[in-house]
Amino acid sequence: MSKEIELKYGCNPNQKPSRIFMEDGSDLPVQVLNGRPGYINFLDALNSWQLVSELKQATGLPSAASFKHVSPAGASVAVPLSETDKKIYFTPDMELSAIASAYARARGADRMSSYGDWAALSDICDADTALLLKPEVSDGVIAPGYTDEALEILRSKKKGGYNVVQIDPDYVPAEKETKQVFGVTFEQGHNSLLITPDQLTNIVTANKDLSDEAKRDLIVSLITLKYTQSNSVAYAKNGQAIGVGAGQQSRIHCVRLAGDKADHWWLRQCPKVLELPFRADVRRADRDNAIDLYIGNEYEDVLRDGSWQYYFTEQPSVFTNEEKAAWISRNTGVSLGSDAFFPFGDNIERAHKSGVKYVAEPGGSIRDDNVIETADRYGMVMAFTGIRLFHH
Repeated sequence: MSKEIELKYGCNPNQKPSRIFMEDGSDLPVQVLNGRPGYINFLDALNSWQLVSELKQATGLPSAASFKHVSPAGASVAVPLSETDKKIYFTPDMELSAIASAYARARGADRMSSYGDWAALSDICDADTALLLKPEVSDGVIAPGYTDEALEILRSKKKGGYNVVQIDPDYVPAEKETKQVFGVTFEQGHNSLLITPDQLTNIVTANKDLSDEAKRDLIVSLITLKYTQSNSVAYAKNGQAIGVGAGQQSRIHCVRLAGDKADHWWLRQCPKVLELPFRADVRRADRDNAIDLYIGNEYEDVLRDGSWQYYFTEQPSVFTNEEKAAWISRNTGVSLGSDAFFPFGDNIERAHKSGVKYVAEPGGSIRDDNVIETADRYGMVMAFTGIRLFHH
């Protein structure tokens, strides 16, 4: 371990000099095993590490996250992949370890946003996980350790420049934390609040049937939100976040943005999308772009200008709005967490359209009655956690 790490520059190339260090002069809890991580890389690394370590602590399961610009694009605990999961996460012929399956889910939730991500692993990075990372466009990874084989694989990535950071898993931050904005120093207590199933006991809806799987997914959504730039909500299913709406000024815009991402994740599983006739030479990132175009409303433009031939061996038929709506209506059992209270029932109306059945939010709005009434109309289970999870 070293006492400071000099960085190339800060958030932007004109922001020099730049470094990370401990104010008390002690050793840093991280060491760079490969590459040269930058300022934003370390912001992602330290935030994502907190997320995955807390997920592991809360669930007992290996956990992973995919971060971009100090918010998670995806986060997941280790749940075995179905055959469909393997197809949409590009792992059809791979037998994955638990930590690798967690990262496959985290990366696969929102592959467009995860392009150029920072990966975080709660457990030692093994060869399976390194092999998953190798073909992906990714900036770096943080983990408590690496097997020799994994480190060899990762050091061969990006012509030897891939960023590999190891963190001391026993490191505990100081109780108070500070930062400066415009030369003014801010101080606050470190957010050491632990999120557990105990925060899901105050169920305020008529339906109080909260399954163990739903509790797990709500925990995933809430811990994800704890390290997401606010305002935000997170949709979760099968042990993973499937839609994160980070940094919106309006709560309903959070719900719409994250809901659209959750819908996109679900639409990728539609047979019409799974069976797209891709050309063999189309790279992984280009497949993601093509799927995004196909699911979105831009595909008719692709048909008109003939650029579909860049992606496909034959022209796929249009994925109509009616077909999309019919498929989305089949998504059920989704969990939704919110980092602050819902001020209006319209948030629940939008969540319902994306299959939400379970909701966790702080409560405390003057319109709580309206929000609960809306949830009751759809037979949802809603817990008031009593905790706010703003993160800036």
